[in-house]
Amino acid sequence: MSTKPIDELRAVMARLRNPEGGCPWDLEQNFKSIAPYTIEEAYEVADAIEQNDMAALEDELGDLLLQVVYHAQMAQEAGHFNFDDVAAHVTAKMIHRHPHVFGEEKAQSAADVEGRIWEERKAQEKRKQGQDSILADVPLALPSVMRAQKLQKRAARVGFEWPEAIQVLDKLEEEIQELREAIANQDKANIHEEIGDALFCVINYGRMIGVDCETALRDVNGKFERRFRGIERELKNRGKTFEQTTLDEMELIWVAEKQKEKKSA
Repeated sequence: MSTKPIDELRAVMARLRNPEGGCPWDLEQNFKSIAPYTIEEAYEVADAIEQNDMAALEDELGDLLLQVVYHAQMAQEAGHFNFDDVAAHVTAKMIHRHPHVFGEEKAQSAADVEGRIWEERKAQEKRKQGQDSILADVPLALPSVMRAQKLQKRAARVGFEWPEAIQVLDKLEEEIQELREAIANQDKANIHEEIGDALFCVINYGRMIGVDCETALRDVNGKFERRFRGIERELKNRGKTFEQTTLDEMELIWVAEKQKEKKSA
């Protein structure tokens, strides 16, 4: 496979970052200023996949690759590493984490790979890096739902886990009662904490029964948006504004939109 396109992309980025004739905007950027764009591009990749839009996926993967090249170029300028180092490192890591493909070890299933082989290899890597906690490399910048799932999953692997998922729902009811008490006491700090505890319980329950809560929340966001847009369309058809519409009227339209979705499904 030709490496020409990636070489051209790297050359373009090097030129953009060249103090002599480069782009003024690109020259002002650093790792922190570019990081939000990197995160945004990753979400746009996920959105293209969600929409099953292969043309958009091709485009968004290119934008995400540009982010990798951008960071690697800045690192090279600072004398830390370059793009080849990044590629070599991840290649070595993939080979190390797949001894059932590149070595003599056997894997019985995908669950065996994820639950045993990968974790054993990751643990080896952590020990070499001197990490003293199984939670050490869970990124702080992850979306909170995703990070909660990862923290819970890590803790569960060493036995810090409810024996039965139903017990998490019991804990959730306890947290909701504590939230009610905090609300009754008008304790804003405690309300903040108890809402967080309740969310953490819901995420933990979802994880235990095999539901990815990040995806579940994204799906319900989409559902809410579709139905709310349905309210907007219906009010427009009626020649009314939100100010001219009661909550009960909006609720009736919401229910109608919900019924439409069920029929189309």
